[in-house]
Amino acid sequence: MYVIRPAREDDLDALIALAAAGGAGLTTLPKSRGVLSERIATSLASFAKEVVDPGEEYYLFVLEQTETGEVVGTSGIFARVGLSKPFYNYRLLRLTQVSAEPPLKVDTSVLHLANEYAGKTEIGTLFLHPEHRAGGVGRLLSKCRYLFIAGYPERFADFVMAELRGWVNDAGESPFWNALGAHFFAMSYPDADRLSGIGDNQFIADLMPKFPIYTSLLPKAAQEVIGKPHDNAAAALKMLKAEGFRFDGGVDIFDAGPCVQAPRDEIRTVATTKRAKAAIAEQVPGEPDHLMANATLENFRVVATPIRLEGDSALVTAKVAEVLALGDGDPVLYAPVRTPR
Repeated sequence: MYVIRPAREDDLDALIALAAAGGAGLTTLPKSRGVLSERIATSLASFAKEVVDPGEEYYLFVLEQTETGEVVGTSGIFARVGLSKPFYNYRLLRLTQVSAEPPLKVDTSVLHLANEYAGKTEIGTLFLHPEHRAGGVGRLLSKCRYLFIAGYPERFADFVMAELRGWVNDAGESPFWNALGAHFFAMSYPDADRLSGIGDNQFIADLMPKFPIYTSLLPKAAQEVIGKPHDNAAAALKMLKAEGFRFDGGVDIFDAGPCVQAPRDEIRTVATTKRAKAAIAEQVPGEPDHLMANATLENFRVVATPIRLEGDSALVTAKVAEVLALGDGDPVLYAPVRTPR
C-alpha cells in the first residue's frame, strides 16, 4: 500500500535522491540539500500555522510505500506565488495585421513577459520514481493535493495553476532556450533553470528582454515547442486537463512549457470531495476506487482504497484505518479515484 503524508526532516535524503532522478527542468525539486531542507522546514511550519489569509505557505507531501517505508514520490502546493518574488512567465498572444493596399492579412504571435500568476496557488513538485509508475500510483500522488485543498480551502487562492516542464531533445537541450534565453544569459539552460528553482530569480528581471518577442523570428524548432510539455510531463498534463485545468497561453520563460489554471472550487476532485465518519469493518470488497484522507491537518494522510458508504459513515478496513491513523467516528474526506466527467 502507498500513503501520502507531509514531508518530515528525516525524508531529506530520499528527496535528494528523487531530485537526482528527476533530471534537469524540475525546478520545484532542486538538487540542493540546503534548499530541500529549507523546503521541508517551511512545509512543517505551514502545516502548523493557523491561516486566515493565505500567503507564501508551502505544503510538501511524500509518497511512502508502507511495506518498506521507502519514499518513492513527492508533490507539493505553493499557497500563493509571486508575492515577495516575481513569478515570471511569457504570455503568448495572437495578432492579426491587415493592409488595405496592397490587400494583405498577416497572422502572427508574440511573447510578452508577464507576472500574471501572482497571488495564485501553484501545484507543483510532482515527481514519482520511474519504478513505481504503474497501478494508478501517479494519480494518487497528484490528486492528494486536491483533497487537501478541498479540506482546507481557506489556505489557498481562488485560482490554482500549474507550470509543466517544457520539451527538450534527447541531448537534454531546450530548442526554445537555445533560440531565446541563451542570447541574454551567460549560462546554460540547466544552470538558469537551477538558479530559478532555488529562488534566485532576480537575474531574470535584470536580463530578460522587456519588449515583445515575435515568434516568427524564432527558429522553427523553437516555435514548435512553445506550449509543448516534456515527454515525461505529458501524462501529468492529461490528468490536469481531466481535472478542468486549461492552457490559456502562459508558458515558462526558459523552456516554454505550458502553464494551466482552473478556479479552485471547480477543480473536479475538489468539487466532488465529500466528508464522512470513519467506520472500521472486517472486509470492504472491491477495487481501490476512492481516495480517502483523514481530516488531521498536521498529520494529513491519503490512501487509495475501496470504501462502502452507510448513512454518514464510510466503511474501511482496519489496515486502512491504521495507515490513516483513524478511529471509529473520526472525520474523513473521500473522492473518486477516477476524475468524474
